Amino acid sequence: MTAREWLQTGKLLFDGAMGTLYQGGVSPCERANLEDPEGVLRIHEAYIRAGAQAIKTNSFGANSAILEGGGEGLKAVISASFALAKRAAGERALVFADVGPIPVAEPLGEYLQIADCFLELGADHFLFETFPSFGVLGEVFAHIKQKKPESFILCSFAVSPDGFSADGLTAQGLLSQADRCPWTDAVGLNCVSGPFHLLQTVKGLKGLKKPLSVMPNSGSPKLFGSRVYFPESPRYFAGQMAEIAAFAAILGGCCGTGPDYIASTRRALEALGKSAPAVAAHAEGGPKAEPNPFLQKLKEGRRVLAVELDPPQNLNIEGFMRGAERLKKAGVDLITIADCPIARVRADSSMLAAKLKRELGVEPLPHMTCRDRNLNAAKALLLGLGIEGIQNLLAVTGDPVSTADRQVKGVFNFNSVALTGYIAELGEQTGRPIAVSCALDVNAKNFAAELQKAQKKCEAGAVAFFTQPVYGPEAIANLRQAKTELQTPILCGILPIVSYKNALYLQNEVVGVKLPREEIERFNGLERAKAEELSLRLCRRVVDETPFADGYYLITPFGRVSLIVKLMDYIRGA
Repeated sequence: MTAREWLQTGKLLFDGAMGTLYQGGVSPCERANLEDPEGVLRIHEAYIRAGAQAIKTNSFGANSAILEGGGEGLKAVISASFALAKRAAGERALVFADVGPIPVAEPLGEYLQIADCFLELGADHFLFETFPSFGVLGEVFAHIKQKKPESFILCSFAVSPDGFSADGLTAQGLLSQADRCPWTDAVGLNCVSGPFHLLQTVKGLKGLKKPLSVMPNSGSPKLFGSRVYFPESPRYFAGQMAEIAAFAAILGGCCGTGPDYIASTRRALEALGKSAPAVAAHAEGGPKAEPNPFLQKLKEGRRVLAVELDPPQNLNIEGFMRGAERLKKAGVDLITIADCPIARVRADSSMLAAKLKRELGVEPLPHMTCRDRNLNAAKALLLGLGIEGIQNLLAVTGDPVSTADRQVKGVFNFNSVALTGYIAELGEQTGRPIAVSCALDVNAKNFAAELQKAQKKCEAGAVAFFTQPVYGPEAIANLRQAKTELQTPILCGILPIVSYKNALYLQNEVVGVKLPREEIERFNGLERAKAEELSLRLCRRVVDETPFADGYYLITPFGRVSLIVKLMDYIRGA
């Protein structure tokens, strides 16, 4: 029978892990297809005797990156893996061509070569497993289906116990994307997590139409000396798999699962009989999202006014709160709070955002950088923001830490594109969506590349862009181009210059600022009042020349809220 026919009659049980079971001394184990074929064959046969109805070819790491080379040597490994699996399976089990992630920058070409190799050998069942994102897989699947329409393709992702992949994407988002792909026949999860955590993950899934596959690790790995091993507990694994069977049509094992795990799971499934559904039954619905005034105003086409206040460098919060209260009275839509700008320590932007929301009822937009937090810290903070009712956030990569500061290291687990996707995915998962805005550098030397990055941010879930400060005609032209090409609301950044010294500092010390030389010199020798008057004229000129902007992002210099309020009044009348 084919996998489709099998799934019409009941569950399809896969084998376990080849890599953690093989002890033949050949590394990586994919080379054993050529150097120790009998060792590989014995493992395949042991899984089939244990009750596996489908086995994977020993080709998970068969790629040029892991085998250190491609060409005929790679083809030989793949051909041997398929021949050994077919020999072991005979008429007793299905054989799936197993393909894992290829750790290179541009993997599409090699995926297509591997797929063609398996197709030439006669493969009609494919498993793409342990992927952190969908990436180019849709193109690969379309290629396979074009050459062999009757082929069966199972696409499986690896997520941690909290339901996120290594790329910061949720299980729900990954599976939904694969489920929508017309070329996939089944979708699933495997590796990284044990059966308990994958059970919790699949319980929360919703809206999938295709059969679900779940192949967990045997449990949590343990470290003994320099060796990682998985505790033996086939009975526990099988008990968890029996519960997973209420949601999944395809079951099996990953790291640490040997034939005894599969045999125990087979007995547990037989005890369930025919009562378990063949296709996952997923929950629908979730917490109702609260209205987001910022998003609503953008959707209605009304101009948005956002003002940035610098968080304090110490415990003195009075000036910050007075400024925020004055901006609220002036009718600000959002108060944005930078996340340790220029990599200098200030009060936490997220905690200040919660304080503004609670005490003043103003809508805050804290910035969040990739610089200072790993994945766990980012998720913990986002959950806290959700609890506090924070609905808007600006995701930025963050200014690098000064090389002079040897005690502080940047984290940069991901960039602003990945952070945007992570925040958007977490919002979907929790039912408390956070609208993610991103930065747009209209002063970038290569603005075409900046637009390409911005497009990726849109695809990741960005709802709006806040530009770097706009001063000259080049920045305005870039802003106009971005507005035309991105189809996403853009707030024009304006940072008033308050003195000649300030202008020189901005030009030479702040990344993303580009001041025309003639404008810098206009401030030379001016006293405070005259400098502020000139600054307002220059800012008003930017407003006059950007009527196409969806709003303005006003950055308060040195706490001068009164200057910003004057500019707000002008924008409203413009």
